[in-house]
Amino acid sequence: MLVDLLFTCFAVFSVLGALGLIIFRHPMNGAMSFLVTLVSLAGLYALLSAKLLFALQLIVYAGAIMSLVVFVIMFLNIQPDQLPAEKTKITYLVAGGVAVTPVAFFLLKVVNRLPNMPVSFADEGFGGVKEVGLIFFREWLVPFEIVSILLLTALVGAVVLAGKREKNK
Repeated sequence: MLVDLLFTCFAVFSVLGALGLIIFRHPMNGAMSFLVTLVSLAGLYALLSAKLLFALQLIVYAGAIMSLVVFVIMFLNIQPDQLPAEKTKITYLVAGGVAVTPVAFFLLKVVNRLPNMPVSFADEGFGGVKEVGLIFFREWLVPFEIVSILLLTALVGAVVLAGKREKNK
């Protein structure tokens, strides 16, 4: 019973945080909504007993990445009068809601037709460091190295572009 309540709360908070990211006009409000979504997803990982994913979600995404995003937003010092006018935002939100409604009803229909029996969602050791590490370094080693090289190249490019911009001033 408590697990169902926690799942519902985390799911509602993650959806509301994602909606806040879309709806709020100021970037700082959107960033805080995104933080709510990231923490809610960490809670969902905890309910799945995925200890490593829970910790990584909190430390890397909700901690480090969001600190960087908030730092950049604060560094830019965007004032409300500098934000662009969003005249068609309501139209897009209503059209998106209309487009998503049939999918939501279909998913509710499918979920209500599922048999009501206990289900084991995860195997023993799911989400642990050892299991993730074995899969990561056996099956995903080459893509991991490619992504690390790509990120290193992007970092070097950002430093070079920032240096050129400083020289031009």
